[in-house]
Formats: sequence, C-alpha cells, structure tokens
Amino acid sequence: MGTKEIPIEKKLFEILESVDTKKVIGRDVTISGITIDSRQVQKRSLFCAIIGSNQDGHDYINKAVENKASVILCSDLPKKTEKKVTYVLVKDTRLALEQILLNYYENISTQLSLIGVTGTNGKTTIVSLLADLFSSMGYKVGLISTVEIKIGDDVIPAELTTPDIVSLNGLLYQMVKAQCEYVFMEVSSHAIDQNRIGGLEYRGAVFTNISHDHLDYHKTFKNYINTKKMFFDNLSKSAFALTNIDDKNGEVMVQNTKAKISKYSAIKIADFKAKTIASDLRGTELDLNRQRVFTNLVGQYNVYNLTAVYGVASLLGIENEQILIALSGLKAPKGRFEMISGLNQTNVIVDYAHTPDALLKIIQAITDVTYHGRIITVIGCGGDRDKTKRPIMAKVAVDNSDQVIFTSDNPRGEDPQSIIDDMIGGVSADQMIKVVEIADRKNAIKTAIRLARSEDIVLIAGKGHENYQEIKGKRNPFNDAEIARSFLVQ
Repeated sequence: MGTKEIPIEKKLFEILESVDTKKVIGRDVTISGITIDSRQVQKRSLFCAIIGSNQDGHDYINKAVENKASVILCSDLPKKTEKKVTYVLVKDTRLALEQILLNYYENISTQLSLIGVTGTNGKTTIVSLLADLFSSMGYKVGLISTVEIKIGDDVIPAELTTPDIVSLNGLLYQMVKAQCEYVFMEVSSHAIDQNRIGGLEYRGAVFTNISHDHLDYHKTFKNYINTKKMFFDNLSKSAFALTNIDDKNGEVMVQNTKAKISKYSAIKIADFKAKTIASDLRGTELDLNRQRVFTNLVGQYNVYNLTAVYGVASLLGIENEQILIALSGLKAPKGRFEMISGLNQTNVIVDYAHTPDALLKIIQAITDVTYHGRIITVIGCGGDRDKTKRPIMAKVAVDNSDQVIFTSDNPRGEDPQSIIDDMIGGVSADQMIKVVEIADRKNAIKTAIRLARSEDIVLIAGKGHENYQEIKGKRNPFNDAEIARSFLVQ
C-alpha cells in the first residue's frame, strides 16, 4: 500500500530564507510542492534545475513551465522568461535546494530519531532488522531501504537505495505525520556524493564495511572510501557513530567525526562484542556482551549485522533484556539468505550478494553449516556497471564452490555472453571443469537444481529480492526465489 503526501503551502520568500540568491525575477507566490522532475510539476510547484552526471535539469525548464510550474530555481536563466513564472537564480542549485527543503519542511529530520547505515554490504539487513526490532517492541517506525520503504504498516516499493533529496524529505514528512518515532535508512555512496542527504540531522550512523564496489562511479577505491567518510564527518556532536573495527577502514571512517564514537567487533575489544557459540541452517547462538541469545540468522556476516543492531538499540537507550528478547525473534529480510527447501532435501538459498566480499561471506556461511553436501553456485554480473569486479566475482565463486553456473544478472544494455566472458577471465584453465555457462538465468537455476543431490545446497546469488531482470532497457518480471520454487520437488 502506498501513502499520499499531505501538501504544504508556503510563500516563496519564506522558503528562500538563508538561501544565497543572485537574483529573483517575479513576485512572491504560494508554493505547494517542490520537485526536480519536470514530469511531476503541477500548478504552484517549484521546479529545481539540477545538473546531474547524465542530465541537466536546465534542459527541462520549458517543460516545467508548460506543466504550470510557478517557480523555477536555476543557476542559468533561460533565454526566454515567462511573466507568470518567478525565476530564482542561484550559484549552486543543489545547495540552494537543500536550504529550501529545510525551510519548507521545517527541518523535518529533527522531529524524529533518524539512523543512517552505510557500507558496502549489510546495509539492507541492518536497517530492516532494526525496523523489525523496534516494531516488535511497540514503536512506530519508518524504513528506507533497497527493498522497500515503510511508513508504519504502509509499504512503498523502493526504486533507489537512497531516494533523491526531495523525495527523501517528503518521506520523512509523511513519517512524522504518521507519528513514527524512529526511522532507519540506508545511505549509499551515490547519495552522499550527490548530496541527497544534505541538511538532514542524524541521531546516529553505522559503518558496516567497505570493499570493491561502485568503482564505475567513484573511479578509485580511495574516492569510494572518502565519500563514505563524508557521512561521518558531517555528523553533529549530539549524534553517535557506530563503526565495525574489524574492517580495516572502520577506524578511518570516524577519525574526523564530531559524533560520539562506539565500536563493534567479533574479534577485538569493543563496546559491543559478539562471539558465535553454535551455528547451523536453523540459526546462530551468540554471546553478545557476555549474554547468550539464539537468533534465526545464519553466517558470520550476520553476526556482525546483529551486533550492529544490538549496538544501535543500546545507544538509543533500549533496555538490554528487551533488546535480546526482540533479537531472538528476528528473521532475515527477503532475498537475504532466503532458504527454500524441497522434499528431496535439496536446499536453495537466494541472496543479494553482488560484490566479491559479499559473495565470499555468503559461501563461507553456507560452508560453515554444510557438513556433507556440495555447494552449487549460480552467479552473474550486472551489465553497464563496474567491469573490473567480474573476474574477481567469478574467482570467488569457483574457488569456494563445488560447481558454478555462470549466467546473466541484469545485463541491461550489454550482451550477456560478453559479461560471462569477462567473468571467465578470472578462472584458471584447470578450474574450468567446475564451470557451466548458461546465459539464460531461468535455465541456469533449473540446471543447478537438477544437478543437486540430497543435502546439496544451491546458492542463487546477485539479485536477491529483485522481482525483475533488466534487459536492453526493459524490466521483465523475474524473481529468483519464485523461479527456484517452480523447479523444486515440493
């Protein structure tokens, strides 16, 4: 179920307070909506022309005017201006928009407890577990994740890991109106770099880990690290920063933060320390800060996720016993170590792992609880994305599995076989005996399940919760878990 935003009406000059304007052409008008998408412009809208990496919003000013925009915020005035439209000229539309949204929504993020989670892997699981944890304790919460957006019990499909700055402020406004006390959100490196989270006040932030990803965008690993670090650099003194010190960049992330630093670990001395007592496919028994708890989640990477969740809840002032009771009832989010079983004792695990580090961790988790069977991995790599990780992903899969099927992920505009060829570059000649190439993902899943014997585990990695496969600009219905179920002997 979706929710509809309640419109706010404010005078333009009121929301321009503290905005560094170069010139205003036109009169003060009433604004009842803000957008960066000319297609969403309605009467009394303010359209902000943002210069993006692929498009320039200034090219859509005429379209916004056609759609009855009342105000145009721009860094370059169009050659022709309309008398009925007010034009606000600024040096930087991104920075101006940040302040305008603060004024329009009256600093909305300060009206609830906003927690942001960033890192390469674990973001979705941690925010989803936090939302479930606090909901189970009776709190009304908001969730902004790769999988979905929740406003209390209402669910909105997610399109980006972190929405654009206008949508994000609008969502927080809806959450405040719905009386949500806590909001847990993923914070992607793209969102930090593009100022999608500009102006928001976080009560706390979590760093999970950082590994090879998004280098098609950030170009270098150093740039990627520095972008993540900016999130912590900008936290206020009243916030907390919770970091994973078992990651070699965990200390780096918080070295310049003004926030109160707390640490979590499964190895080192830390504020929040976890130790695995026992683990199998049913779950994991943990020692969390010297207290035992059984959880439904599997794998060492989930030990870190649960420790982060425990740490956040504790830092937010929740009683220890209450946290542990709630933790024991949590289940993994959809598409994260999602297990599907058939009558012949074949287990299929669907997981979103789409980076070398995440793939290694999920296979290691399976290895830790698999005593007799083989691991058969189905894996592909996304098209029009970082090509350098393809051979690395392939090597991780082949090194750690008994059988591997290379297939398509979301090929987008690329030839699926070309992507598979890039992956094969990471596999030695003597290891190719383990590899089968099947470009069609549905057939690849079918083959893996047919190859599996009793007690084998089939890992279908890369797409997790996604319910589509993107091929040549079209999103075709496709869900790994549903496809697997159709081929399993039930």
